[in-house]
Amino acid sequence: MYSANMKQDSILITGASSGIGRGLALALARPGRTLHLGGRNARNLEAVATACITRGADARIRVQDVRDAGGMEEWITKAGTLDLVFAGAGITASTRGGEDAPYEPDAQIRRMFDTNVDGVLNTVLPALHVMRGQPRGTDGVRGRICAMASVAGLVSFPGTPSYCASKAAVDRFMVATGANMKRAGIVMTSVSCGFVATPMTAQNNFHMPGLTQTGDAVRAILSGIARGRRRIAFPWWLAAGSRFMDLLPISIAEHYYFRQPAGQAGTMPETGLTPDTAPSS
Repeated sequence: MYSANMKQDSILITGASSGIGRGLALALARPGRTLHLGGRNARNLEAVATACITRGADARIRVQDVRDAGGMEEWITKAGTLDLVFAGAGITASTRGGEDAPYEPDAQIRRMFDTNVDGVLNTVLPALHVMRGQPRGTDGVRGRICAMASVAGLVSFPGTPSYCASKAAVDRFMVATGANMKRAGIVMTSVSCGFVATPMTAQNNFHMPGLTQTGDAVRAILSGIARGRRRIAFPWWLAAGSRFMDLLPISIAEHYYFRQPAGQAGTMPETGLTPDTAPSS
């Protein structure tokens, strides 16, 4: 379903107040387009919307927590026709140093899954209902849905257990469900990216291999979607290396992981605790 000129008249983005979500909104803003921008930080959303309007787009904001299933369904189902939907809201965190072993607090684990998994489902499921009721375009496509997974979803990294698990769930759900939905004319895409220079990663206290600038990440995502890619992974070498690590015996992989500076206990503060710190991915 490659389409260099895919229909992009109406676009909905969660996590649009910063990071990749903000970058996508600005890159897609142009005359004739309607952007539905969601996030928890009203001030940042308004700033992004103003920038999009300056570029000629019709930008409409919604201060909305993706964990609120009812609010998300109301917003998405009442947005009208949707050509592109980006599930970009998410949080991250590492383990903490315990007396005898690193651990994740129960509340952190539950917030991770509530935001990264349920938040994606609260975006994707209503979008699927909307798009299935839309007519097919000349290319046979009713709409496109993209969700932010992560290279972390390809491994079982002890430093970020719930983050890895939540992103793995997003990737598998998007790719597997996409196999069915492509028959209905809906293209579903998972983005398995590495570290991207956003407010979320700015808090990481370690060297981030393969750090990608937000603009480069946005271009890779939009290019992949235009080509009908079901999974977009970058940097390619980091994704390939992660897949290789997951094939190794667990003891060997863990021997390597525990010796890496990335994601050790306490190096990744929990993001998204307040609207003012909510990241986009």
